[in-house]
Amino acid sequence: MELKECIFTRRSVRRFDARPVPHEVLEQVVAQAAYAPSWKNTQISRYIAIEDRSVLDAICRDFLPEHNANIVSGAPLLIAQTFIKGRSGFERDGSYTTERKDGWQHYDCGIAAQTFCLAAHDAGLGTVIMGIFPHEELGAFLNVPEEQELMALIAVGYPAEQPNAPKRKDVETLLTYR
Repeated sequence: MELKECIFTRRSVRRFDARPVPHEVLEQVVAQAAYAPSWKNTQISRYIAIEDRSVLDAICRDFLPEHNANIVSGAPLLIAQTFIKGRSGFERDGSYTTERKDGWQHYDCGIAAQTFCLAAHDAGLGTVIMGIFPHEELGAFLNVPEEQELMALIAVGYPAEQPNAPKRKDVETLLTYR
């Protein structure tokens, strides 16, 4: 798939068929996501693949609002995106490099999540990124290592729907020249 086609046809998919995602396919997606740009090439994003139905059910029941639980309950795979704390946007001594302080690590995670989703789309998968959940509590449930922090959840699977593209703002609204 050409890049432009991938960008223009990727959608947030909220309904999946029951087929499992082969590990080889997921590993290819993660290998491609590793090429996302990051602060000083720190590559802080990590991915936890959750396939166990009992774990997915517990996440739906105990940690997600109903609309996200409905998505995850129908997905064969949930990715918990984490990041290595204290690297992106920081100097080696631990001080902040910019006035954004620790916010740059969230920026890098967003770039990596989008790259993950585009790679997944290119592989025939659908995805949707979710951020409404108790980050610390779910991170503890998933045993996220101390040096990492849970950033986002990404439901993944073969699409059972092909959502239409929502209306986009025009270039005149988005772009300003100075």
